[in-house]
Amino acid sequence: MSQAVINDIPGVTSAATIAPRQLPAAGLRKMFSFPVMLMTWMALVVICQAERSLPDPDIWWHLHNAEYLLAYHRFPNVDTYSFTVAGHPWMNPEWLAEIPYYLAWRAFGIEGVEIFMILVLECILLGVLYLCYTRTGHIKASILACWVAAALGTVNFGPRTILFGYLCLLALLMTLERFRSKGRAPLWLLPPLFCLWINTHGSWCLGLAVLGIFTACGFVEGEWGLVQASRWSGRQKSELLWSFAASCVAVFINPYGYRLVLYPLDVALRQRLNVALVSEWRSVDFHEPRGIVVLILLAGLFSAALAMRHRWLLCDFILVLIGFYGGLSHERILFFAGIITAPVVAELLYFVPRYRPEIDKPLLNAAMILGIAIFVAWRFPRPTELQKQVGEDFPAEIIPYLESHPPSGRVLNYFEWGGYLGFEDQQLKVFMDSRVDIFEYAGVLPDYMRLMLFREPMQILDEYQIRYVLFPPDAPLVYLLRRDSDWKVDFIGKTSTLLERMGPMPAGPPKDTTVSKALRAW
Repeated sequence: MSQAVINDIPGVTSAATIAPRQLPAAGLRKMFSFPVMLMTWMALVVICQAERSLPDPDIWWHLHNAEYLLAYHRFPNVDTYSFTVAGHPWMNPEWLAEIPYYLAWRAFGIEGVEIFMILVLECILLGVLYLCYTRTGHIKASILACWVAAALGTVNFGPRTILFGYLCLLALLMTLERFRSKGRAPLWLLPPLFCLWINTHGSWCLGLAVLGIFTACGFVEGEWGLVQASRWSGRQKSELLWSFAASCVAVFINPYGYRLVLYPLDVALRQRLNVALVSEWRSVDFHEPRGIVVLILLAGLFSAALAMRHRWLLCDFILVLIGFYGGLSHERILFFAGIITAPVVAELLYFVPRYRPEIDKPLLNAAMILGIAIFVAWRFPRPTELQKQVGEDFPAEIIPYLESHPPSGRVLNYFEWGGYLGFEDQQLKVFMDSRVDIFEYAGVLPDYMRLMLFREPMQILDEYQIRYVLFPPDAPLVYLLRRDSDWKVDFIGKTSTLLERMGPMPAGPPKDTTVSKALRAW
């Protein structure tokens, strides 16, 4: 194409027509454009929402697992962290996602984990932005849709392995969006993607469901009210079916084989106490702030769709319904719902005025971006502040005492502290941690719940031959034992209290969990 033809295209100015000294100015205008300023605000919101999310009960045993893997170059196939289920078979379904967190911790300590977590969250939101912009070409509507996804995703803000699952989900959605809009896409990338995905997080099954629904919706054609579908061509059907089949095979490429593939079914069908105990598995409570936000977003989404008579693609309609059904049933699925819904929200926001570069104000944008950067640098928590966060939720204050006064018997620890205690004091074998699957199989989790409900607590302490109890000071069990002459207080602090049994241990062997029927079946 000749230079004259290029210059005649409306709104296009070739690089040859721009003076060399104007090129840096054009780059600066893009760097400090209004969309970049809006993205900076979005990044600020993510940082503010995530800065108090570091203390997560799971991160500590994730770090412990990665430390073991990199030190011994083998996967932990049995439990070595507790005394209740020591030696029992156990598989680590998220081993690959643990390694980056551990490397960040090794490099920069707890601050490294915080920074890495925020970077992953920012990458997820940038991926959502790209997905929305690819669908609509409307940058301001796409950024607003990202805010919706971020609002729904706060439940997963933290050093979580599921974040890698959402990165994989975005890679899948981008590939499928390209296939839908262009008719072609590098579908050969999907099997390697699912091979990576299954080794990072169990959310791979959601991705396989998305791929299956996307493929199946192209086998029908028609209109049903505001919902419509178009049939794939023969070539497209063949490519999608082969990709789906290859992806199903790829998930078997993992260290645990078919057992890891079946693990999501195990969570859904067998780990009922896991679902009951972990708050994220519960349904949305519309009396809480997050539930109110979800309700407003749902009402706004469907009201706008009806008022504007938005025409739904069949695939989008099914995925949005599934996403919100899963999110309302289990809070931890809300981020998935937000990512799935964001492109539809961006389409509904077509009435938002489009970005007009000619009226942009780069100096004002630059001032706001600089102000946000300074605010983030000033507000970002320092290592001492992060350690203080950890100390508010975990018994950091008692670690020096335990190292100088090693317990001479079994310790019953507070459930959420198990991973932290085992990572900080690796000589200490805990009662249980937040790997609830293995403790539920062995019957330890039911006993712990009976203890918390005060159903024969002394009998349970005797059965497990517990000599020490490490719980929060305001725990009912601490209140009970402090008034028992057979127990004394060894340590008491703001977060934790350690009590020791003074009387003789009960006669007979401790409760044996190695003969658990559930574990033998597993």
